[in-house]
Amino acid sequence: MFIKTYSSAVFGISATIIQVEVNIEIGINFHLVGLPDIAVRESHQRIKAAFRNNKLHFPGKEVTINLSPADIRKEGSVFDLPIAIGILAVTKQVKETRLSELLLLGELSLDGSIQRTKGVLAIALQAKAEGFKGLIVPAENANEAAIVSGLEIFGVRNIQEVLSLLNGQNTIQATPTIGPEAFEVLATQNPLDFADVKGQMHVKRAFEIAAAGAHNLILVGPPGAGKSMLAKRLPTILPPMTLEEALETTKIHSVAGKKRSNGIVSQRPFRKPHHTISDVGLIGGGSYPQPGEISLAHNGVLFLDELPEYKRHVLEVLRQPLEDRLVNISRARFSIDYPANFMLVAAMNPCPCGFLNHPEKSCGCHPNAVQRYHQRVSGPLLDRIDMHIEVSPVKYNELQQAATAESSHEIRLRILNARQIQQKRYAQKNGTYANAHMNRSQVEQFCQLQPASQAILQTAMKRLGLSARAYERILKVARTIADLDASPDIATQHISEAIQYRNLDRSL
Repeated sequence: MFIKTYSSAVFGISATIIQVEVNIEIGINFHLVGLPDIAVRESHQRIKAAFRNNKLHFPGKEVTINLSPADIRKEGSVFDLPIAIGILAVTKQVKETRLSELLLLGELSLDGSIQRTKGVLAIALQAKAEGFKGLIVPAENANEAAIVSGLEIFGVRNIQEVLSLLNGQNTIQATPTIGPEAFEVLATQNPLDFADVKGQMHVKRAFEIAAAGAHNLILVGPPGAGKSMLAKRLPTILPPMTLEEALETTKIHSVAGKKRSNGIVSQRPFRKPHHTISDVGLIGGGSYPQPGEISLAHNGVLFLDELPEYKRHVLEVLRQPLEDRLVNISRARFSIDYPANFMLVAAMNPCPCGFLNHPEKSCGCHPNAVQRYHQRVSGPLLDRIDMHIEVSPVKYNELQQAATAESSHEIRLRILNARQIQQKRYAQKNGTYANAHMNRSQVEQFCQLQPASQAILQTAMKRLGLSARAYERILKVARTIADLDASPDIATQHISEAIQYRNLDRSL
């Protein structure tokens, strides 16, 4: 006797449909083939216990389970439910009428309850693309799968509910899908606001420029100057995520198992990994590949506080993703691409003690110690950071001001206007949507300078000893400043302001 059910395996952030073939014949044995890992092979014991505790019959014959295609490694316990339903269908304990149109996934507990799993959104998107009519998923994953329209999503809590659904004995209601209108409401909610930040007008200006052009930036200032407070509010002035960006971001968080709330990720991510993180934790990979922090920050912000405290080899893995906005994990048996289109915001002290150039406190660091501290961050990595911002302590009279500072909403309106200018400029340029992502030919086309501006930039290049990459970064930032002024040309004030945002080049 032979029956077939359907499930899915996640590879990278994409899913592949898996056919679960169940065959029963004379004998007493259990075979599970198709390149399963340890967790999949252990499903036999979980299924037997779940059957026994729910008064279901496990056949005393030779049972062969094949997970097809056999050349893809099957990982995790998501195949418990499709294997169990396949065994029940082949022994006539459940109707097989709808098995060809439904995709099943979920881990079985010994009492028959169904536990949540990860990667459900990627699976739902693939199921829709391959023509399935619906999914049977753990109840905790139902809202996540319901993000995808055009599918019936049945959230179930135990195996008895699955049997009732397939046998038509009760009517489990499909979970309603989340429409674009609901997403737009969620996308506007954020408790943080730039209105909470007192003073720091020049830093706020730098953040506005960075957000308008998607530029990376590093903040240099003493402890308590507000570097972390400012960085946490950057997502509030970035353009709201589109539905497509939200789906892609949610899919990454789902695959990584980081998504605890139901529904879609509507706010731009803000990731702040600790400085003890490993290179695999930052970039992704591992024996069972998972997205790293830079992919979890996709379409959002990656904040690295106390940048020199990170291991140097960990920071160096950032160089390729900052350029390509993509992470490629290559191993002997597989190669996976993870998206990594994020804004990098880093923060560091000006010296080991943190009080170099402080207006009130004295620094006791030797100049050589200051130099060694700065050299913990490599020059090639700093070249890839467009803006270097000095953050000074907020003065007492600024903290006591009663007037409310400019809100994130007001800043965001100007940023949206600048982004609209960039969208029109790059409408025919695939892969470019902001000034920070221009390639060399686009910089030459869109960042042409007048003779006066060229003279200013030439002087800065000689005095600061800037690299060719830093030269391009200055032009891109100047282009963004001009867009904020709605100026078609880069004027002298635009290039002068852009040069000011290379503080670390000046200090070194």
